[in-house]
Amino acid sequence: MADNSLFNSGDRQINEAVCIDTSRIYDSCVSKDCLEDLRCTFFSRSQRLIDDAITVKTRECEIASVSIDVEEVPFNRGYFSVDITFYFRLSFDTYVAPCTAPEVAVGFAQFTKKCILYGSEGSVKVFTSNPINEELDCPEAPQYSNPTAKVQAVDPVILSTDVIDACDCSIPVCSSYPQSILNNISDNIPSSGASRAVLVTLGLFSIVQMERDVQMLIPAYDYCIPERECQCNTQSPCDTFQSIDFPVDEFFPPERENTNGCCGCNSDTDN
Repeated sequence: MADNSLFNSGDRQINEAVCIDTSRIYDSCVSKDCLEDLRCTFFSRSQRLIDDAITVKTRECEIASVSIDVEEVPFNRGYFSVDITFYFRLSFDTYVAPCTAPEVAVGFAQFTKKCILYGSEGSVKVFTSNPINEELDCPEAPQYSNPTAKVQAVDPVILSTDVIDACDCSIPVCSSYPQSILNNISDNIPSSGASRAVLVTLGLFSIVQMERDVQMLIPAYDYCIPERECQCNTQSPCDTFQSIDFPVDEFFPPERENTNGCCGCNSDTDN
């Protein structure tokens, strides 16, 4: 037991110092990427909609999947290269004539980037007990204490959309996508003989972290016992609805913050 006199925080007294096994972030970086002229890949039905449309508008874009590969950097101990491939799913409203209801075409695009982060060193083999495998007399495979890369990203901002003739586009169509994406496509038959190509420009914000499992000593106050009771009354939906606050911001969007009359100016003044 640690000396309690060493651990005091306001009105709460820290009971002891405990050792936990957790992930520690050794290195991280922030990225703000402008992805210009990404060519979208369409499958049979969606490609026909693009070819027949007179107007194409991008409805939304989301990150469908991310592939991460971590490799040790030669001659630079403790550093690792992180190859990241983003796969985007885009929805387009296609119009075959003015004043008509649009049909939705779904396309995919990808973007690959690389960064080098510090992940420290370690070559420990980690073995863990598994009751199921012990019953079957099958030992658990060891895990190596290599660092793990984590990518956090928000859905990209759509900056522009261009529709051009396929013959004028020198950017090749990507046909390699994860099976998890292909399984969610009803018409995953590759299109052939496309007459038009769609290029999109996206703005992407992301954070890349390099983590490693470590044992750390931290102060502990007490067990975290919930203090709020669960609201389990589901018999009256109207009463539940009445308890929800009115969404004022949805009807009256907040005004722009006061910038003291300065729009896009630098705070530094030239002498």
